[in-house]
Amino acid sequence: MNTQATFEAFLAQWPREMRASMAANSSPAQVLAALNKESLSPQDFMALLSPAAAPYLEQMAQRARALTLRHFGRAVNLFTPIYVSDYCTNHCRYCGFNTNNKQPRRHLTPDEAFIEAQAIAEMGIQHILVLTGEAPKLSSPAYIGEVCQRIKPLFASVGIEVYSLTEDDYRMLRGKGVDSFTMFQETYNAELYGWLHPKGPKHDYAWRLETPTRAARAGLRSVGIGALLGLDEFIQDAFCTGLHGYWLRHSFPQVDVALSVPRMCPHEGAFEVKHAVDDRQFVQYICALRCFLPRASITVSTREKPSMRDHLIPIGVTRVSAGVSTAVGGRKLEADNAGQFDISDHRSLAEMCAAIEGLGYQPVIKDWEACESE
Repeated sequence: MNTQATFEAFLAQWPREMRASMAANSSPAQVLAALNKESLSPQDFMALLSPAAAPYLEQMAQRARALTLRHFGRAVNLFTPIYVSDYCTNHCRYCGFNTNNKQPRRHLTPDEAFIEAQAIAEMGIQHILVLTGEAPKLSSPAYIGEVCQRIKPLFASVGIEVYSLTEDDYRMLRGKGVDSFTMFQETYNAELYGWLHPKGPKHDYAWRLETPTRAARAGLRSVGIGALLGLDEFIQDAFCTGLHGYWLRHSFPQVDVALSVPRMCPHEGAFEVKHAVDDRQFVQYICALRCFLPRASITVSTREKPSMRDHLIPIGVTRVSAGVSTAVGGRKLEADNAGQFDISDHRSLAEMCAAIEGLGYQPVIKDWEACESE
């Protein structure tokens, strides 16, 4: 694929009506054929997501587990987020950071962020993910870069999950010690996306859609994507997420593609989840992703309960968070601000490591570190 092309153009080859028809017309024979292939096409991926695959969930799980062991062994990487600012100018209907939500807000100075990061480093965490709301006057690219540069000596790897930036911004952040990037498209339904984000910079669907491409072109080592499950019909966003990962892997073979599978959960404010994803669909999705993108890492966050995360690790999950707080200053500093969302797994790093070991897997605190030349 041409790295100058856009994912939007590639996605346009798979319009919504076609995706729905593919799902509805998938057959058991197509599902079984997909489970016996070494390399899957997008059509095969859709078959594994379709209702026709539901009776074969056990076979899918076995195939996913075998692929995960082949490409990742028994290693499960651990990380934790650090929220440094929850001020936001967006009006996202489903998010606790929505500017209309009347709640205490907090913005850490780089020195305060360092204090918070020290508390995380003392836990033993070596991979950290820096998050902010979208308030560029406060959380500017320069501010994000200053925070990342300040905390980088404490960690082997610093990633970001912030608002959409330019390619030059990502290149600047790479120079400040950032090596990985995560951004959820939220939903790949452009019309629904516009309704969900009625005001604010995030309203621009196309700009956000191409953000992972800009991060990859800027030379970041790892690019993470995902849809927020529950906003649109499950199969639609599940398929588009896998398709996005497929396009990124073929367009940027030097980049590690990471997939996150967040489900909607309670937050500050009120939002009706019209397309809730049940546990069986959720497991089917992860199995299908592993079969379609066997070398991509898959992250399941603390949005999920401990029992669900433990169940998924042997199937296909290769990255989990631990010791999580979604509040700004939620570890070392006094935090009276609400978190972005309610978490369901409150286990510490030690407890998470023990759980992983109990499953027969190896918790990995550090699996990569940037060299000075990078």
